[in-house]
Amino acid sequence: MISLHQMAKKKDILCPLPDSYSPKYVEAAWYTWWEKLGVFKPEYNAPGGDISKPNPKGQFVMCIPPPNVTGTLHLGHALTNAVEDTLVRWHRMRGETSLWNPGCDHAGIATQVVVEKKLWKEQKQTRHDIGREKFIQMAWQWKEEKGDTIYNQLKTLGSSLDWDRACFTMDPKLSKAVTEAFVRLHEDGAIYRSNRLVNWSCTLKSAISDIEVDKKELPGRTLLPVPGYTEKVEFGVLVSFAYQIEGEDEEIVVATTRIETMLGDTAIAVHPSDERYKHLHGKMAAHPFCDRWIPIVTDEFVDMAFGTGAVKITPAHDHNDYDVGKRHNLPFITIIDDLGNITAEGGPFKSMKRFDARKAVLQALMEKGLYRDTKDNPMVVPICSRSKDVIEPLLKAQWYVDCGDMASQAAEAVRQKELKIVPDMHEKTWFNWLDNIRDWCISRQLWWGHRIPCYFITIADGSFPAGDDIDNKYWVSGRTETEALEKAAARFAVSPSAITLRQDEDVLDTWFSSALFPFSIFGWPDQTQELSAFYPGTLLETGHDIIFFWVARMVMFGLKLMGKLPFKEVYLHAMVRDAHGRKMSKSLGNVIDPVDVIHGITLEGLYQQLEMGNLDPREIQRAKAGQKADYPTGIPECGTDALRFALLAYTAQGRDINLDVNRVQGYRFFCNKLWNANKFALMGLGNDFKPESTAQLSGAERPMDLWILSRLAAAADSCNDGFAAYDFPAVTTAIYNFWLYDLCDVYLEYLKPVFRGDDQQRAAASRSVLYTCLDVALRLISPFMPFISEELYQRLPRRSTNCPPSICVTAYPEATECVWRDKALEEKVTFVLSIVGTIRSLCSDYFLTSKQAADVYLKCSDASTQDAVRVFADLVMTLTNSHTVTTMVSEQPPEGCAISTVSDLCVVHLLLKGLIDPVKEEAKLQSKKTKLDVQRQQLHTSTQVANYELKVPEQVRSSNTEKLQQLDNEIVKLGEALETIAKML
Repeated sequence: MISLHQMAKKKDILCPLPDSYSPKYVEAAWYTWWEKLGVFKPEYNAPGGDISKPNPKGQFVMCIPPPNVTGTLHLGHALTNAVEDTLVRWHRMRGETSLWNPGCDHAGIATQVVVEKKLWKEQKQTRHDIGREKFIQMAWQWKEEKGDTIYNQLKTLGSSLDWDRACFTMDPKLSKAVTEAFVRLHEDGAIYRSNRLVNWSCTLKSAISDIEVDKKELPGRTLLPVPGYTEKVEFGVLVSFAYQIEGEDEEIVVATTRIETMLGDTAIAVHPSDERYKHLHGKMAAHPFCDRWIPIVTDEFVDMAFGTGAVKITPAHDHNDYDVGKRHNLPFITIIDDLGNITAEGGPFKSMKRFDARKAVLQALMEKGLYRDTKDNPMVVPICSRSKDVIEPLLKAQWYVDCGDMASQAAEAVRQKELKIVPDMHEKTWFNWLDNIRDWCISRQLWWGHRIPCYFITIADGSFPAGDDIDNKYWVSGRTETEALEKAAARFAVSPSAITLRQDEDVLDTWFSSALFPFSIFGWPDQTQELSAFYPGTLLETGHDIIFFWVARMVMFGLKLMGKLPFKEVYLHAMVRDAHGRKMSKSLGNVIDPVDVIHGITLEGLYQQLEMGNLDPREIQRAKAGQKADYPTGIPECGTDALRFALLAYTAQGRDINLDVNRVQGYRFFCNKLWNANKFALMGLGNDFKPESTAQLSGAERPMDLWILSRLAAAADSCNDGFAAYDFPAVTTAIYNFWLYDLCDVYLEYLKPVFRGDDQQRAAASRSVLYTCLDVALRLISPFMPFISEELYQRLPRRSTNCPPSICVTAYPEATECVWRDKALEEKVTFVLSIVGTIRSLCSDYFLTSKQAADVYLKCSDASTQDAVRVFADLVMTLTNSHTVTTMVSEQPPEGCAISTVSDLCVVHLLLKGLIDPVKEEAKLQSKKTKLDVQRQQLHTSTQVANYELKVPEQVRSSNTEKLQQLDNEIVKLGEALETIAKML
């Protein structure tokens, strides 16, 4: 019988390794082979391929934060997927039944905006022109055309998702779960209808939730751009104006930051204890523009010290005023409509745009002599995070989720350590939000999304009064309209034929379906095998910016609807900013497609992408300027592996990651180092090399062989400890240091004369150790760099014929495998390497080339130090290209040596006599010292100018101090070298 991995066509690895590393060459073909092998599926590691059977090695389940179907991934998404893929690959290599479930979000608002723009651009029509049904068809068509873009990007990033389980939040399976959740919560009373103030976006023509509102802090008068207005609008001022008291020659002055809302004033509030206004309690004031008298009421919410101590009350357009209006049973007059225009209640200002009315009302107050003054006023302006419009509080009948009990349970789960949040600094934010939660408005005035499965009841029976839109009794939910009709008939005890149902036009907030994702993807409410096997999951990983939008709501709904937490741990990674610490913004030109970092792109290519987007011409020019400054020659080709490794190495920076894309190129050079190291190692192993069935010592190993194995074991320990603690920089550092500093810089250099030598037993032992290093170190790096590790691993011979077909399902190195740690040996080699560094520094000081092999004398403090160093004389000689290395205690080195102290245990004497011309060398060193003396004097003089500490920025002063220190050190070393040369003349 042919196995699956035999059927899957593998990349040709019989040809020699190309001379240099090429990301395109390395990353070609492996992903499709992995898919065909089925290694991304949980069934691969499940016992007998049965996901229902417990795996003694454990299970790891994680769902992707579903990206919006609207667009493409940016570097923030790349970080998310690099972290998640690295984690799932690690768990998979540990033999656990591992599932990373992909999916995409329908992104209600974002998708509708994009499709509406497309409709207008192509047909000059609005959605209302073509109707709801045709518009939804158009949205689905757009999704089918564009939906694969993100999935293809994820594959380019190497994301090992189980694509057969990919879900879209509006798929029938997930839509069924949404309907079921709504109906259950509505029947339970957790979802209810209420007429209250919502955050209204006039641009989107929809309500949005509290956490979709950005709070822009202003220090005072500020002009802000507002969609739909050619001129910027004034904010951050407090306008005072007077109301005339009825029947009195007296006025009361109020102050407001939103003067246009005075058209909807229905009261003036003063504090009951404010002596200034006690004589006005219960009096009426005349509205200057509307045929309306407004009462003066007393309320303790008024701050007597703010403004005049008298507050205008607009219950229909302000959250605080809403509460006052409820307490005093005031009229709620809506004076701004859904489009942001003044309603008929606004009298002479009817049909004006709200911020045009702001100017007009102010002018009218001046004309009536009621304007008093305008002052700067620090304030917070609510901005729609999606449309950038200024939020308008409007009264709307909407559906709400009562979050109180659910939020308490979610908070308690963390307090009781049932749910772990990493890093734990986010716990404070978690508790603060959940302990002070407000009910969640889930109605959205959109067409694209899950239409709310609730119906308004009309009864054709005169004995029942007509229902009110905000009366919950006249609303019924149902999984189908037939079910809703039956429930309505039962509620009012009438025949179904006497009832007419009208489904709510609104759709649910996109985050409602996202909150169900951990169990809707497995078929809930049906009790499927997958739901039983994979819920609850293991981990939720995402950025800390959606801890409220998504994470808390998943926990709330999981506990409410499933009775279980949806996952055991939450890991929140930092947010990606650009190299300057700025938030990613299309208008800044710093939103980078990860594919452009992987494949490289010219500056002209970046410009073309901007021109194809939706930015206005001014923003395009600004973005181009930003791109030219950051990427004057474009972005070089870095490859997927380098990008992933760089992103994970950056995660140490805390809440934000300032990612310099150019630094990613440094990890591409690291990939090149890996490539060359393996190329050399494969030549050193030879074509006939056959490794032992297990990694075992022969007894012929030299100290350096044992040292590299000890360093390998240390790296494996650091990797596993780092993974367990989500400390990715610790893992990347351990891997990087082993490959670059231990293996390449030391051990491979040490091996060159060994492989050239005649001692075949010694060479064989070293080859076996080298193979073990490659085998283990490639497995260590595989979760981070899946492509290059697979390419190189496939070139290695196998220990046995029944090894797994791919590195990504080969066992991750653990402590039980890597048993070679010897800290005492490592300390000895560290000391010897410090000797090597000292010798190299001396050679550099005296401009010795690699062709000038010097004699080295190591003066040791005692016999035991001499014995320890002598063992590694061959290492010192190899790494320093020395002619001879002699150790001594009581003997004296010959004359003509340069001298440098390693420590109190050892002094290096480098014999220069015969290698250099003392006269020429003295002239060369003196010339260099003279130049440095001049540079130092110039720099020192620049630091002595008047008011240097005040005039020169701190960063420049710090740099100057550092440069002076470096120059001083170089001058001292040159002086010492000149003294040595003088003795040779």
